[in-house]
Amino acid sequence: MIGVSRVRALYKRILLVHRLLPPELRALGDRYVRDEFRRNRAAEVQQANRFIEEWEAYADVLQAQATESVMHPTQKAHYGADLTANKLNNFNGEQVGQLYELMQEATKPNFQFNNQDDPYRKK
Repeated sequence: MIGVSRVRALYKRILLVHRLLPPELRALGDRYVRDEFRRNRAAEVQQANRFIEEWEAYADVLQAQATESVMHPTQKAHYGADLTANKLNNFNGEQVGQLYELMQEATKPNFQFNNQDDPYRKK
């Protein structure tokens, strides 16, 4: 069984890493993480373990990328990782739908994100 403290620590870590992102990515990421953690509260043990493993890997990759971006601000930042065909084939219908919704959100103009730090936000 996964401890609540481990889940909370991971959630907080991800939100801290998101602070290193540009405002529009931070807003999108924070909202998505919050929704995913809420949606998976009652997951069975095997699914919960997989959930934690994937989010820990996400946090590791994003932290490395964000740190690199901060250390080399003149270089164009690259965030995320390519989704392999193998991983995509293992998604269920709900996950594919969530991925599609995330893609739609990620391609919206910046001002549509609800983030007080976003310089493009309508006042």
